[in-house]
Amino acid sequence: MQRADYDLPFLLTYENVAWYDNGKVRILDRRIYPTEVCFVECTTYQEVAQAITDMVTQSAGPYTAAGMGMALAAYQTRGKKEAEQIAFLEKAAHAIAYARPTTANRMGKITQSCLEVGRSALAKGANPVEAIFLSTVESLNRRYTIMDKVGKNLIKLMPNHGRILTQCFGETIIGTFLRAAKAENKNLDIYCAETRPYLQGARLTSSCAIDLGFPTTVITDNMVAYAMEYKKIDVFTSAADSIARDGHIANKIGTNQIAIVGQHYEVPYYVTGIPDADKYSKEDIIIEERDPKQVLEYRGIPNTLAGVQAIYPSFDITGPSRISGIVTDRGVYSPYDLDAYFSEEQARFY
Repeated sequence: MQRADYDLPFLLTYENVAWYDNGKVRILDRRIYPTEVCFVECTTYQEVAQAITDMVTQSAGPYTAAGMGMALAAYQTRGKKEAEQIAFLEKAAHAIAYARPTTANRMGKITQSCLEVGRSALAKGANPVEAIFLSTVESLNRRYTIMDKVGKNLIKLMPNHGRILTQCFGETIIGTFLRAAKAENKNLDIYCAETRPYLQGARLTSSCAIDLGFPTTVITDNMVAYAMEYKKIDVFTSAADSIARDGHIANKIGTNQIAIVGQHYEVPYYVTGIPDADKYSKEDIIIEERDPKQVLEYRGIPNTLAGVQAIYPSFDITGPSRISGIVTDRGVYSPYDLDAYFSEEQARFY
């Protein structure tokens, strides 16, 4: 297998996302990167599911962690009767898939695939741990390869010497998009909205951009209008945690307001990703409400007096009227015409 993570930053190397080895899953702790480079070690699939819930990894990272967690589940139940092992893997598949509800449909595709691989291996008398691990690596490589096509399609929309605003951390698309820019000698200035309260834009996106040698500027989330007017942002782009067929997308909280400001300043907004075949409208998107404590403090340091309350909706929904195009592996689609994406047979993604 030719690995598709070549020339990508540290964060996106396969082993630095999530990796199974000898009864453990190591997950890079993105909650504290780049202040510290630390890996969380999980010895049970339940710990992997909890790590996903706790955002030890995020963006597309949980997809890899899910598969590695299934390999770990197979390891946990080794030596038991075949029926017991399958029942254990079924339980693990559900628990890991629903570690974060907004992406449960995507995560479920991965864990169910791993379940079937494990079931098949057991029927053949093969090692289900190895089979699920190899299947997960293959899936990871396939996603990177497909997102490389997305990155190459996105770079076509960028002006040379353009100033590009990002939101949150788009995982693979950030790496493949910037790798494509380098290959085409397209000079870009990257502006990263910090993405409170978790600061994925400040900590993760900016790390990838500076790792690959691009001029990188972080702005606080309330500087977007200023940056668009005075720093002359050319394009706003983000990935999406859900892309419904009706053109509504869900992404990290704050995305919708950036899109609104972008409309005012006539800054196009390009969403990247693969549309969800099973989400037909925004009503099918579940907005995850996370622990408001994350708004009230950062890394254990309180920001408020005791008794102050907070909310933390993890995502918001942006309507098609605010989106200039959905950039996919097959090209750029109008958010009003996403059914066209499904007119051809889909390549397997998850």
